[in-house]
Amino acid sequence: MADTNLQLRSLVTDDNHLELSLVELPMPEPGADDIVVKMEASPLNPSDLALLFGPADLSTAVYSGTPERPQVRAEIPAGLAKLVKARVGQSLAVGNEGCGTVVAAGSSAAAQALIGKRVGIVGGDMYSQYRAVNLMMALELEPGTSAAEGASCFVNPLTSLAMVETLRAEGHTALVHTAAASNLGQMLNRICQNEGIDLVNIVRKPEQEAILRELGAKYIINSSSDSYYADLTEALAETGATLAFDATGGGKLANDILSCMEAAAARNMGEYNRYGSDVYKQVYIYGGLDRSPTVLNRNFGFSWGVGGFLLTPFLAKVGLEKSIEMRAKVAAELKTTFASHYSNEVSLAGALSREAIERYSRQTTGEKFLINPSL
Repeated sequence: MADTNLQLRSLVTDDNHLELSLVELPMPEPGADDIVVKMEASPLNPSDLALLFGPADLSTAVYSGTPERPQVRAEIPAGLAKLVKARVGQSLAVGNEGCGTVVAAGSSAAAQALIGKRVGIVGGDMYSQYRAVNLMMALELEPGTSAAEGASCFVNPLTSLAMVETLRAEGHTALVHTAAASNLGQMLNRICQNEGIDLVNIVRKPEQEAILRELGAKYIINSSSDSYYADLTEALAETGATLAFDATGGGKLANDILSCMEAAAARNMGEYNRYGSDVYKQVYIYGGLDRSPTVLNRNFGFSWGVGGFLLTPFLAKVGLEKSIEMRAKVAAELKTTFASHYSNEVSLAGALSREAIERYSRQTTGEKFLINPSL
């Protein structure tokens, strides 16, 4: 193994700037039940970008340093600085999940058994050449699984499974999903098709419609269409969907979904009720693609809820046995149901280039970056 470990870091300074750089650290030392993984692939997910960039205005970015040790510095608008006040002065490692080969392990038999195996891991700090994690944070991959195939075996697969588990636990029968042509959205479509669950997909571009149509999705709603509200209401009436997961977070999309759910439910009301229908409608916000405030006009009665949704609290709630069951399903279907696709692969240094940042920060559907720290 190498003597040092190169890692990508994000820092918020006390003069309201974001600084990105690569730092050299000592090699991680494994505890008894830990493994050390040589990182070979780690995705740039929206949740990673939130920590990487925070609320910085990337149009102000200044690129410096060398090709091997690039540096990026960007302004944080004064009105948004309070959002990252707790981060000031802290150099934070980035990257929620990744994949690589176990090159060292602690003294336990279980850890030693993984030496030389390719594993998917989770736990943060993945944009590093080497990462030490506890055994419980690792998933041994089936033989023949590539690093790229195993890079995204936690966040998107388990979140999509968690959405379906939530549907069942809360007694819903169909789902609504926004930003539906994403990698996660495609996984959710495969799960729902396999399990006979109706899924209403909301997108905003024709090319995103085409992606889902090719997957065999039945209900595809374009929020940019003139018939958007009518189309969404019709799909909700037909499917009976009363549960939605919203990746955008801001704006009126959650409001639109609740309003159309209420309109669909009203079709079955025998007479007018000033309090709206008794059908309970739930929207969970699990992402922040739109940073503007969430707007609710409350024109959907009184039987509704809006809440946040994160994978980690969900897994803690369902317990170890269910978590292990879900992880086993992901490992078995990593090349099919939970397959991820990447349009670009970059090194740690390449991830801080102007060209790469300008492209992956746009979070364009169909363009997903993979960081390979071993390059």
